[in-house]
Amino acid sequence: MVANARIAADLDEIADLLELQDANPFRVRAYRNGARTVRDLGRPVAEMVAAGEDLRELPGIGTDLAAQIGRKVAGDELTPLIELRQAVPRGLLEVTRVPGVGPKKARTLWQELKVTSLDELQSAAEHGRIERLNGFGVKTQERIVRGIEAVRRFAERRRRADAEATLAPLLHWLRELPSVARLEVAGSLRRGRDTVGDADLLVVSEDPASVMQRLREYREVAQVVASGNDKTSVLLEDGLQVDLRVVEAPAFGAAWLYFTGSQAHNLRLRRRAQQQGASLNEYGLWSSDEAWLAGADEESVYQALSLRWVPPELREDRGEIEAAEADRLPGLIEAADVVTDLHSHSDWSDGSAGLREMQQAAVAAGLSVLAVTDHSPALAVTGGLDRDRLLLQWEALDRLEGSVPGLTVLRGMEVDIHADGSLDAEDDLLERMDVVVVSVHSRFELSEQRQTERVVTALRHPQVNLLGHPTGRLLGRRDGIRLDFDKVIGVARACDVALEINAHPARLDLDDRWARRAAQQGVPISVNCDAHDPSDFTLLRHGIVQARRAWLEPAQVVNTWPLTRLRRFLAKEPGWRDA
Repeated sequence: MVANARIAADLDEIADLLELQDANPFRVRAYRNGARTVRDLGRPVAEMVAAGEDLRELPGIGTDLAAQIGRKVAGDELTPLIELRQAVPRGLLEVTRVPGVGPKKARTLWQELKVTSLDELQSAAEHGRIERLNGFGVKTQERIVRGIEAVRRFAERRRRADAEATLAPLLHWLRELPSVARLEVAGSLRRGRDTVGDADLLVVSEDPASVMQRLREYREVAQVVASGNDKTSVLLEDGLQVDLRVVEAPAFGAAWLYFTGSQAHNLRLRRRAQQQGASLNEYGLWSSDEAWLAGADEESVYQALSLRWVPPELREDRGEIEAAEADRLPGLIEAADVVTDLHSHSDWSDGSAGLREMQQAAVAAGLSVLAVTDHSPALAVTGGLDRDRLLLQWEALDRLEGSVPGLTVLRGMEVDIHADGSLDAEDDLLERMDVVVVSVHSRFELSEQRQTERVVTALRHPQVNLLGHPTGRLLGRRDGIRLDFDKVIGVARACDVALEINAHPARLDLDDRWARRAAQQGVPISVNCDAHDPSDFTLLRHGIVQARRAWLEPAQVVNTWPLTRLRRFLAKEPGWRDA
């Protein structure tokens, strides 16, 4: 069964290749929307096709797109993709992933310098040919060189959400086998790392050979790397390596613990076992006289070592062993704790849906408070709101007030931080907003000192409530800006500004380490979906995993607070911390 992630990837590739041809933007957008719909769908598209369901009932899927998806499910390639791959060198897709290039510049590089791959791009840069092109220059050429290094570095890992989307249909495929008694994900994917190198799966089965055969027969397997009685490694079509191991049920807990990691966490556990005269490995916990002590489940192993069970997200040897020993592990935040989202967009800027539709989606996602924070005008590509359009949006919100039961709507804006730290909105407008989110969307090349001064200057503005995606990173594509985070945290604490964990899988920004440091210093954290489409509210779970890796409890996250306390925080009223 072809995976939704595979179909969505093909649709996205069509959109990418069309952009390289400078095709009609509406056609590009149609494929982008189709990819989003398929990727976010809660069930396999292949099942819908098999059941004879009409794919045209899905948002953004028209007659032609439905027919193309049907071809893919039947085992054929998408016709537009075949044609585009013949017309546009596929290596250009890698070129577009270089920060600062994009489809327009990639097209120029292709047409003017015959660049069709990263290697050719690097050669052109090293020989000074790029700087001579109109619209490029020396600084652009230098950024491209740095960007090539980043793309190659990122190529070794993939975003956690992408790996999950790839694995979901494979897990379903394996669990359909009657001989599979239990199947679980381990490794860095289970620990919630924002990027992963491969996927580790553990299975309990009385017929291991049938499980290994089932994996080898999976439609998306491009190569069988190795296969034996207890382990099979395969490479999937999208490049993800999957390692499947069969373990005995009495040892499953010990194996799950071992293969979940991290290596540093496991080492601490093994040393602790040795100090108690025992030994710990993937088969169980054993006494000095080789008597089996524990291993059927993880909890029994931790208990035998006189520890509380440690949630997988915390297993990085960052103090969790000591906390488990002293019974001081945090009560980690859950998605169900979140009732507010303070960062969302609509079709008034670069979102795909209207205000009412976004509000309805927020309620359907379990939210009771939503801040509408469309872009300010500095970022032209987003269609940001100037003064007149912002006032019109507020009138539209007035007309909608109360029309979506159970939801409180806050007025706000995601305001660009200029290079000098000033804000891209007038003070009188900022004073009238319920929520002011400030973000960096440009001049990523500034030095750490200048970026830090830029950000802290913005945070000191009396109307600012939240620093959005603080580093501006894009996982797998762009490193974050360089900041003195200790200084940023100190100013945020002093100015009553929250720092965001942006839940979009491409960002997950702040990372877990700095989010934890900020929370320890008393800075509120806000986990937001940065929704640009109604379906984006489902991205919350990715931000929650990041928050859990940061050891965050519900009280440290503003999105869990009652509305009365939230309003006091946003208004910076004295005593809001005690509310």
